[in-house]
Amino acid sequence: MAGRYDRNPFAEEEEVNPFAPGSVPAATNSRLSPLPHEPADFYDRNASVDIPLDSTADIKKKEKELQAKEAELRKREQEVRRKEEAASRAGIVLEEKNWPPFFPIIHHDIANEIPIHLQKLQYVAFTTYLGLVLCLLWNIIATTTAWIKGEDAKIWFLALIYFIAGVPGGYVLWYRPLYRAFRTESAFKFSWFFLFYLLHIGFSIFAAVAPPIVFRGKSLAGILPAVDLIGKHALVGIFYFIGFGLFCLESVLSIWVIQQVYMYFRGSGKAAEMKKEAARGALRAAI
Repeated sequence: MAGRYDRNPFAEEEEVNPFAPGSVPAATNSRLSPLPHEPADFYDRNASVDIPLDSTADIKKKEKELQAKEAELRKREQEVRRKEEAASRAGIVLEEKNWPPFFPIIHHDIANEIPIHLQKLQYVAFTTYLGLVLCLLWNIIATTTAWIKGEDAKIWFLALIYFIAGVPGGYVLWYRPLYRAFRTESAFKFSWFFLFYLLHIGFSIFAAVAPPIVFRGKSLAGILPAVDLIGKHALVGIFYFIGFGLFCLESVLSIWVIQQVYMYFRGSGKAAEMKKEAARGALRAAI
């Protein structure tokens, strides 16, 4: 059955003029909107660009601030340089802490500050200082074992006092004076070193023997308390014998150091210089 809207092939077609007005329907649903007209000077390369006056003022203000900061930094740098020059003229050396490397607390640079012919001796002196630290630390360990085995607690507190006083005292009283004496060739520093290094050697020998003077000598890990304790507590006695060996080694090495320093002191003419200074001081006192 033919459809309702089937076209009749025998019907005459109506002629349509495509150029007649209104023959083509207007596009009512067009999605593209017409582009706006471009201004006449859109492609004018010689056209001037307006820059806001506020932005240029801000740039000039920032430039002035930077110049002021630069002038202030220059002034501070000159002030620091002036202070360093004044300190160097006065003989003051600014020392930067660099030892130990993991927690710097002192300035120590033998390779760059001590003359080459004295560096070996300075290193050995530094070894005796580290040896003192080791001896006093081991002394605390030995007295701790003695305290655990029933000895008086006072020996442990005395050993702790030896360590707290001896470690910084050794550095300030004799090691640093020797370091500065080698660096500046100061006769006064040499004399200061000799005085307190002799006390250091005396203490090391006394600790190695540990006579029964203070709390029967057991506050120091020496030979006498080691012999006394080896029969009661073998482990405590062994710890004290190790301490005795450490103090003996410290004493022998320290005696060698003071001999070498004294030989250099006399050979360099510092002894004669010190005698002259002493004679001048006595003469001034007499006048």
